[in-house]
Amino acid sequence: MIQKEKEVTSYKLACVIARVLDEKLGKDITILNISNVSSFADYFVICSAPTATQVRAIADNIEEELEEQENIKFGHKEGYHEGEWILLDYGDVVAHIFKTENREYYALEKLWGDAEIVKYEG
Repeated sequence: MIQKEKEVTSYKLACVIARVLDEKLGKDITILNISNVSSFADYFVICSAPTATQVRAIADNIEEELEEQENIKFGHKEGYHEGEWILLDYGDVVAHIFKTENREYYALEKLWGDAEIVKYEG
């Protein structure tokens, strides 16, 4: 279950996740505002990394930082053991950390082409 002690907007949460991705050297960080094309979330935050080890390290860092700084725990996590594509579901914001070739293959930005791309200034 997602636990929030203080209210954090979904936009702010997406930006915090993007910052953490950047700090852990996530590549090609993209924030998609999917609120107008989806009923299950407001934002996707997407990045890639060259190895499964780095994909897992980035996911671990997101979990730690959000719990320590914002007192927020993810609601659901998928793909951690494989490290090819990890999904962290924070309710209104979903983080996708891809191994580089999987990001190219699944191309979420194209799949969600009607979503607005939000600039991340890292």
